[in-house]
Amino acid sequence: MSKKKILISVTNDLSFDQRVAKMCHTLYDLGFDITLIGRQLSESKPIERKYKTKRLKLYFTKGAMFYAFFNIRLFFVLIFSKVDIYHCNDLDTLLANYLASKIRRKQLIYDSHEYFLGVPEIQNRPRVKKVWTAIERYIFPKLDTIVTVNQSIADLYKKDYDKDLIIVRNLPTKQIVTQAKSKKDLGIPNDKKIVILQGAGINIDRGSEELLEAIALSNAFILYIIGTGGVIDTLKKRALENDLKNKVIFVGRIPYLEMMQYTLNADVGVTLDKDTNINYRFSLPNKIFDYMKAGIPVLASNLKEVANIINRYDVGLVIPNHKPQTILDGLIELTKDKAQQLRFGKNGQSAIETLNWETEVTPIKEIYKKLL
Repeated sequence: MSKKKILISVTNDLSFDQRVAKMCHTLYDLGFDITLIGRQLSESKPIERKYKTKRLKLYFTKGAMFYAFFNIRLFFVLIFSKVDIYHCNDLDTLLANYLASKIRRKQLIYDSHEYFLGVPEIQNRPRVKKVWTAIERYIFPKLDTIVTVNQSIADLYKKDYDKDLIIVRNLPTKQIVTQAKSKKDLGIPNDKKIVILQGAGINIDRGSEELLEAIALSNAFILYIIGTGGVIDTLKKRALENDLKNKVIFVGRIPYLEMMQYTLNADVGVTLDKDTNINYRFSLPNKIFDYMKAGIPVLASNLKEVANIINRYDVGLVIPNHKPQTILDGLIELTKDKAQQLRFGKNGQSAIETLNWETEVTPIKEIYKKLL
């Protein structure tokens, strides 16, 4: 008997989306034939997965023309492919998937990684927001199976559309990540406290600018920034000034296991998103769980979902504001006492025994098992 085929689609280049990769592996292990569809970028590197992947080449890489042409290309791929189930991620892939599912009369599962209409990139662009709002309001009420990343976002969609969503947080897998590289191997100094900021989207209003100003106030810390985003160039320019020379290291975007080697060698991990929009207000970044998995304390801004994790599991410190001195005081507090630092780290690693992807994804597995 042939396996049932799922087409899973995203607008990124497939390389660094941990949640989607985990979902694909879960469904593959359940016995489905998986094809993950994304886009080809000039800097995209080859990827090897145990399931099939497909990248769409486009003339446009950003803006309205990108989203329009991506959905057109995606629609034709979806409509002419052998498929049993469509699984789309976020609103920017929903239109193509919805139309294809109606024409082909196939099951559609929608995984919303964020409260899309609340993302900061569209808040001051009324025409753009109007288009996305129209798409969501037309399709969302007609969907049967909707997944999202935390209770707060589920509550927002419940208020908007009176829909009950399935919650699957973006938790790490149980996979044990061992410290294979030392500080010496990675070129990390031994005479400074190491602060790490991970991020696939190090953008405006995520606290990185203030974090640099905090690092500038002390000679005790070195900051490692691993990832990319809209403010990286600004941060690099600021890091060249005298009060930050040799205090900020930009590693760039690297594979997950490679990134975790830096995290395992750090003293504290930071997540400093600001409450400037709905999407950030209720965010729950997966970097928090990576820090916990690595056994390092977490310094976090006071956002509802984040603070709930930090305080419930006693894995770090929540700060009240983004003043550089407040951030610095938090870093000092988390690194001044080795026993406290170890306690936070052990609490985090213990929490991951229950806060893991294998446990969290159970509701999705139950839905898909019925479709086998």
